[in-house]
Amino acid sequence: MANFSKAKPDPASSLLTPQDSVVVLVDHQPQMFFSTTSADRGSIINATVGLAKGAKVFDVPVVLTTVQSKSFSGPLLAPLTELFPGVAPIDRSTMNCWEDPRVVDAVKATGRPKIVMAGLWTEVCIALASLSAAEQGYQVYVPTDACGGVSQEAHENAVRRMVQHDIVPLTWLTTVLEWQRDWSRTRTYDAVTRVIEEHAGAYGLGVAYAHAMLPSHATAA
Repeated sequence: MANFSKAKPDPASSLLTPQDSVVVLVDHQPQMFFSTTSADRGSIINATVGLAKGAKVFDVPVVLTTVQSKSFSGPLLAPLTELFPGVAPIDRSTMNCWEDPRVVDAVKATGRPKIVMAGLWTEVCIALASLSAAEQGYQVYVPTDACGGVSQEAHENAVRRMVQHDIVPLTWLTTVLEWQRDWSRTRTYDAVTRVIEEHAGAYGLGVAYAHAMLPSHATAA
């Protein structure tokens, strides 16, 4: 029987914080989107940009990586380039970005033990890289709504495969709210609620309504 007498108001060590996370965005490029059918492509773009904006709010390091951008897949998604003008995407030939030492070195240089990884396609570029990073000791979290596969079956099988190796599926919004976690953290409150209003659909509309109607009492949750 569990002993709850020692329970205390401490967060679980498995929860993401802005201080222990690094975001890796993989292959959000036109050619990769062309073959993505597991979800609405506009929704994937929205989730990806929401995640990226959240990372920027919390000063979470972001590693951008592309595959064969000059010869096959095309340029990185424009909003990501605009959000991180000082971050040069690492352009690879490998499907598994974890087989490119530049990507591994970029993650290692952050000193962060938890990787938030999203991209295209789920069943190849994300599954292979996340399995590789997890095997080497990283805790890997995959916002699945910022990912897409060539079919719904491929995407879902990839998520199941990753879960079997203790990789955690979540969403872009879950990730950002986990970084915020407490609405009394006023340094990031306004910026986070702006991201929610811009990218969180009905929830964002509700936050915008609350701010408009109850400006002195509005909270995001």
